[in-house]
Amino acid sequence: MDYKDYYKILGVQKDADADTIKKAFRKAARKYHPDVNTDAGADARFKDVSEAYEVLKDPERRAAYDDLGREPKFDKGRYQPPPGWNDGFAFSEGGPQGQEPFSDFFETLFRRSAEHNAGMRPQQGADSHGRIEVSIEDAYRGADRVLTLRAPVVGPDGQVTVQERNISVHVPKGIIAGQHIRLPGQGHAGEAGAGDLFLEVTFAPHPVFHPDGQDLYLDLPIAPWEAALGGHVVMPTPDGKVDLRIPKNARTGQKMRLKGKGLPGPPAGDIYATLKIINPKVETEEARAFFEQMARELAFDPRAHL
Repeated sequence: MDYKDYYKILGVQKDADADTIKKAFRKAARKYHPDVNTDAGADARFKDVSEAYEVLKDPERRAAYDDLGREPKFDKGRYQPPPGWNDGFAFSEGGPQGQEPFSDFFETLFRRSAEHNAGMRPQQGADSHGRIEVSIEDAYRGADRVLTLRAPVVGPDGQVTVQERNISVHVPKGIIAGQHIRLPGQGHAGEAGAGDLFLEVTFAPHPVFHPDGQDLYLDLPIAPWEAALGGHVVMPTPDGKVDLRIPKNARTGQKMRLKGKGLPGPPAGDIYATLKIINPKVETEEARAFFEQMARELAFDPRAHL
């Protein structure tokens, strides 16, 4: 297996920065790409520069390659990498754009050795994923919950049983739907330790509020005289009741914003109250007479614009 000097292939110095390496690769790739260069050997040169860039473009991979030493070690003209030199590095399958594999040098140093080392090392368990439903109040204040997990377990006799275990979950203050809570070590078991558990947050249906990110929305009923005359009404928030000023001649569908009263965060969300005028039932003669008086004295036609 011949040693490959990736710096020489790209025509750059060993102390070249990332931009210099990228520019050298682009220049060489344009020159040797099979679509533009049909000369004999162009395809092989294109694979060489692609392989070199695959290694040198990533700081960790480049550092691992540099650690092989300034002077490559040969055994009867064949390069021998130090045992376990590339532990922990993973490279994409195949050559450029998933085509033919890279050279034997690349395969031996990176992929085959990595696969062998991975097979020899104890593996960590896989991550698990689930969902947790929380209330808007819990997201507003933060909360601690206890969840029961059920997981299949294979016994020594090959029989599968379901085991339950309780885990504590802290719901962070200001978390929103779609975010994840990470529980280290609560995933699938493995020889080198368990993976992590990721819980996607969903909100339980709320009788008043409708969340959208950190903002909260609600429909706020008001009486006709409150809409006409304006004034102050009491409305709910996750942190308790607050006073809201209604402007004169308010209309149904008009939105009132309470800045910073939504879910906490940097910055906190808002509450948007959509006004909804509710007419009282006419159940007495006095109430009927009052509405008849309004009909006579108020020059109001709600369908004038139709």
